[in-house]
Amino acid sequence: MISDYENLCETIFEIDPKIRYVAIYHKSGHKLCGGIRADLDPLLPSEEITKSAMHSIMRWETRGALATFIGQGKYSLAEYEKIKRMTFPLNQAELLLVSTEIDVNHDLIISKILDVLQKI
Repeated sequence: MISDYENLCETIFEIDPKIRYVAIYHKSGHKLCGGIRADLDPLLPSEEITKSAMHSIMRWETRGALATFIGQGKYSLAEYEKIKRMTFPLNQAELLLVSTEIDVNHDLIISKILDVLQKI
């Protein structure tokens, strides 16, 4: 399964050169695979990356409480001054986290990621 997820991370990186970070996390907060694009420096120290992922996981679980009313979430998007961050559920226990440069067409990237996820 991990090698499949490693391939998934590489496939997501290939979508656009402005994708900075791709990782898959278990809802426990454990990173299963992925990381920052090889030629980039992270904007956050490693401990802050872990905290940020945990916050994304908690927010995703909170959104799940609304699923009975509005359906399951397909993705979430947050835009900051320096990056855009997207979260996609892979299953009940794992999430795909993707960060991009601020000047990307996030609609196009989200569409391409959703297409990739439908094929797995």
